[in-house]
Amino acid sequence: MEKFMYLFWNSTTAPNQSPEAMQAHMQKWMNWMKGLGEKGILAGGEPLHPQGKQVTGTKKVVTDGPYAEAKEMIGGYLIVTAKDINDAVEISKGCPIFEMDGKLEVRPVQKMEM
Repeated sequence: MEKFMYLFWNSTTAPNQSPEAMQAHMQKWMNWMKGLGEKGILAGGEPLHPQGKQVTGTKKVVTDGPYAEAKEMIGGYLIVTAKDINDAVEISKGCPIFEMDGKLEVRPVQKMEM
């Protein structure tokens, strides 16, 4: 089994939802992640705060977030185990992010020799 990272890309222009709709959608996320955990697929992950800092270039210029010019931002990540990237992609298709027209990026975690 290999490890893969799911990066959750959310639209910064998503329509506002009622508190009830937001709660129902969050419950779908919790159920999906619980199912991954029960199958032994979920290896970790966390949501990310929308605010942050970005350090860029050789001069290490620091800018504050959120990034108003961005139409999308990474809202969180999970690490999952799968037999290969195609299996990881298939597993990702159950993610509730797609109900909100979100995007999920699947990336292999590269092993580093120390």
